[in-house]
Amino acid sequence: MSRQRAFGVLEALSFLHSTIYLALLAAAVDLEPFVSVKNVLGWGHGVMWIGMSLLCIAALRARIISLWLCVAVVVIGGVGPFVGTVSFVLEQRRRRQKLDT
Repeated sequence: MSRQRAFGVLEALSFLHSTIYLALLAAAVDLEPFVSVKNVLGWGHGVMWIGMSLLCIAALRARIISLWLCVAVVVIGGVGPFVGTVSFVLEQRRRRQKLDT
């Protein structure tokens, strides 16, 4: 798999993780009717964070992503995966600007 394609897969997974987390936050507002949904989304968020962390560490070692992007996903991603997603968008823009110059 090419580096650009691997970056795209990680970026898509980050968006998925943020979507799961957003749904978890929405389900947490009204606890009683959504207890089972909340549990599934909570587990989904936890498993996605662990998976994204491992994938990002491997991608860092393979020089697919930068250190700051890896830190944003691994360290901050457990509490707020939106930071990782925004970091992927910013990294994508930086890469495009680098190609344009």
